[in-house]
Amino acid sequence: MRPRRVHVVGTSGSGKTTVARAIADKLGIRHIELDAINWQPGWVSLPKDQFYERVKEETEHGDWTIDGNYGAVREIIWERVDTIVWLDMPFIPVFLRVLWRTIKRLLTREVLWNTNKEGIGALLGKYSMPLWVIQTHKKRRDEYPPLLADPALGHVDIKVFKSLGEVNAWIESLGE
Repeated sequence: MRPRRVHVVGTSGSGKTTVARAIADKLGIRHIELDAINWQPGWVSLPKDQFYERVKEETEHGDWTIDGNYGAVREIIWERVDTIVWLDMPFIPVFLRVLWRTIKRLLTREVLWNTNKEGIGALLGKYSMPLWVIQTHKKRRDEYPPLLADPALGHVDIKVFKSLGEVNAWIESLGE
């Protein structure tokens, strides 16, 4: 069955946004990025009630892919999905990807969401992305198996990928 509403989850740096975009492109559907909704100018988080309402509105109609691990909106997303893609990637490639991505963003001054750019703190400071991966990679790997085993997800096709090769082969098969 061809997926219509897909949630891509996984640790930071696992490839969520890239994979969600590739799925959206392959299926000709919208891509919704939770970070783009949450992060307002100046790296200010949208208030929780507004974030919830925006995600609710974005996922109410049509076909889409969405990426992100925001527990505050997981319930409304998972009520509406037909497919969950968990990118359960190994630590070393994820860590190296985040390290490289952070350095590249610093050097190019890449604009992310709502005019935000990563500063040197994203590499070395309190909000370091490589440090965040060290702190959360195992947590995400422990968190998702029980969540995905919930009987309430009986209507959902759950895909678990442990390499980008696996997920890319699956995305390619969506056109068949």
